[in-house]
Amino acid sequence: MARTEVRIAGFGGQGVILSGYIFGKAASLFDDKYATLIQSFGPEARGSACSAQVIISDALIDYPYIRKPDINVVISQEAYTKYGNDLKTGGILITEENMVSVGNGALAQYEHYTVPATQIADQLGRRIVMNMVVVGCFTAVTGLLKKDAVRKAVEDSIPKGTEELNLKAFEAGYNHGLKLKTERIGIGQ
Repeated sequence: MARTEVRIAGFGGQGVILSGYIFGKAASLFDDKYATLIQSFGPEARGSACSAQVIISDALIDYPYIRKPDINVVISQEAYTKYGNDLKTGGILITEENMVSVGNGALAQYEHYTVPATQIADQLGRRIVMNMVVVGCFTAVTGLLKKDAVRKAVEDSIPKGTEELNLKAFEAGYNHGLKLKTERIGIGQ
């Protein structure tokens, strides 16, 4: 892996920036890689469009901005409208199944995965952990970072006292991502 560009996009309050922070922390502290994080959000913070741009590399990163992402994680319709097709051909697109409606036209160019993160988080009892479901799914689907590294970053980055719930959400998302990856491999054979 030379350099992988990742964009996580949604609206303020969905945990987009925290997700990017976790990916960067997992890479740089627990997976022996380099990472940068650039955040973008409106002045309203909650409810407005926001994104986290993460670059993960085996080598030092000399330019910290995304040119065209290899991986797009999109968890709101507004974010999909703005960033959905800004992805390298052959890239990975991960969308929140119940919040993002994707047209079929451009999907042939991408490896597309959907995760019912809000639904899974609701089943766990707290919708607020939907971003940890997405983090888990991303980890399984992309294979970019070691599961243990991301798990440690989750545990190290969330508010104390919420570890059990957030780690359950991460595991649920990871298991969903493994299922999606297995189904995709089965289709390709």
